Amino acid sequence: MSIKNQSLSTSFIALENKHGAHNYHPLEVVLSKGKGVFVWDVEGKKYYDFLSAYSAINQGHCHPKIINALKSQAENLTLTSRAFYNDKLGQYEKFITHYFGFDKILPMNTGAEAVETAIKICRKYAYEKMKIPEEKATIIVCDNNFHGRTTTIISFSNDEAARKNFGPYTPGFVKIPYNDIDALENIIQTTENIAGFLVEPIQGEAGVYVPHDGYLKKAKEICEQNNILFIADEVQTGIARTGKLLAVDYENIIPDILILGKALSGGVYPVSAVLASNKIMDVIKPGQHGSTFGGNPLAANVAIAALEVVKEENLAENAYKLGRIFRKELNEFIKNSDLVSLVRGKGLLNAIVINDTEDSSTALDICIQLKENGLLAKPTHGNIIRFAPPLVITEDQLMDCISIIKKTIVEFVN
Repeated sequence: MSIKNQSLSTSFIALENKHGAHNYHPLEVVLSKGKGVFVWDVEGKKYYDFLSAYSAINQGHCHPKIINALKSQAENLTLTSRAFYNDKLGQYEKFITHYFGFDKILPMNTGAEAVETAIKICRKYAYEKMKIPEEKATIIVCDNNFHGRTTTIISFSNDEAARKNFGPYTPGFVKIPYNDIDALENIIQTTENIAGFLVEPIQGEAGVYVPHDGYLKKAKEICEQNNILFIADEVQTGIARTGKLLAVDYENIIPDILILGKALSGGVYPVSAVLASNKIMDVIKPGQHGSTFGGNPLAANVAIAALEVVKEENLAENAYKLGRIFRKELNEFIKNSDLVSLVRGKGLLNAIVINDTEDSSTALDICIQLKENGLLAKPTHGNIIRFAPPLVITEDQLMDCISIIKKTIVEFVN
């Protein structure tokens, strides 16, 4: 890389560091273009994207159908607020409720907003339909969850970086170990006024922690037996990422409340959604919850196109097939590696666990070397590297990426 190009990249990083809040710690690569599974930096170097903006770009960077939906709608009408009807929202609401098999949607913008919305719906339903005394509703959550970083959500987070010095915290939540049916049953037996169970089908930010087969199905059954709402946060695992349209589809369960975001727009525009039955959603009346941008015509048109791409291009099937190949290849590889202790995941949401402590820099150092070798990924929880390429990736491209990962690990050890 020339000194001139180095200074170009450095200047963009310096600009962010000077004028932006330091709430992220990115890899030192400055991206300027993306197409499909690839991104390019300002120096023109090409990389495989193996993060997909935390699974927002399942359909690939700048998918032409989604971009065209954005452009065509942007030339006509972008925002009305919900003070007026628009000609796109109703079409989108009909499309997405049929697509996922629910009665109603409450449209929002970001994943965290959708989680907050689901919490509010659950509480209101608890007071008005379950007859839980007001201000007493409790929602069960899991250790090591990640549902966002709003004040309410961090109140039940284990992540001290996200929590410390942001209190006082919001009450109304109890935590249990993830993937532990006995813990769920025990908390229900010993705690009054439980309204809901909020859970990620796979804990992504925790390091792609996949629960045992049958855990989600049994949890849903327990919730039904105790008149508790089962709330599935599929912001990261939904929209074909795990090899099914939804991760809960592996166990053939229908959540009482479904939370979606990220790939709902293919990474083109902030779009999120909460879906539920009429019985649950009808507790929300005019003026009780909303968003100026939630349900805007631009978002509606983009989301329809993004969901059409998922089915037209068989992205769930591709994720299922290629995910099996990925785990098989890497599991064979690590048999002879002391550096990687475990490979886990479903579909194309996978992770490798580095044989080092959580406070080590090993996983980050490997990601820096992966970047040098043309593949972008990020560590999570210190010693885990998450791999989540766009679902439009081909088998040949995946095998090329597997070769890069293997080569990088061998180089790192040597």
